[in-house]
Amino acid sequence: MKKELRPVHDNVSCDVCGRTILKGERTEPFLAPGGRRYTVCELCFSRAEHHGWIRESAAGDVPSRIPRDEPRRPLLGRLRRRREPEPLPEAPAAPEEPHFADNGEPGLADEEHHQPLPPPPRSLPRDPRHVRAVPTTAQVKVERALELFNGSEHQRTVVGLARTLGPPWITALPDLDQQSEVTMVVAWELSWYRFRIDLGDEHDPVVLLEKGEEIEEIDEALREWNATMDADGRVVAGVGSQE
Repeated sequence: MKKELRPVHDNVSCDVCGRTILKGERTEPFLAPGGRRYTVCELCFSRAEHHGWIRESAAGDVPSRIPRDEPRRPLLGRLRRRREPEPLPEAPAAPEEPHFADNGEPGLADEEHHQPLPPPPRSLPRDPRHVRAVPTTAQVKVERALELFNGSEHQRTVVGLARTLGPPWITALPDLDQQSEVTMVVAWELSWYRFRIDLGDEHDPVVLLEKGEEIEEIDEALREWNATMDADGRVVAGVGSQE
């Protein structure tokens, strides 16, 4: 089946994020369990695949039955479940021979041997958390956030948009309220994208928070462009382009 990846000029919205597709963006049809067809923008490809949707162009390469999408357990709940130690089974007490006093009756020693044994001590559980260490300085936080972004699907999507819209303006700043997070904005003249990069999240650190069409919609503090895209399409810290 020929892959359908076309520019969109009509009033079409992404079935994942719900935003109207901007001019210059591309979409691809995905199939959900049951065969229902959805339109997905480039920035939401990875989210659609995470939900068990498959690209319509690849439908002939997979079994006819699509795996059931399993809900992802929240990270905090998974950590709590993994942190709780499994109860250790109590060792059965070995049978003891009764002790008799001189008169043939069970003595005090026999009663002491029949007292219930205390449970064995429990070993301390190992810490199961796999959370990245968060840098303490703003510069190192930004550098680490850009590394995580460049290793994500979002970077490849932004590179694809840059081929159509030109080099973007980029801002990356540590979040003042969340010490482990960095806010990143990638903008062009007619569209922009805001990402959250969680330096402590090992599984899904880069998340697209919102999109827009006018640069004036972005907070002024996030328009002090301090990063750029190099020739290889990687986002690097440095003075970016000015409006």
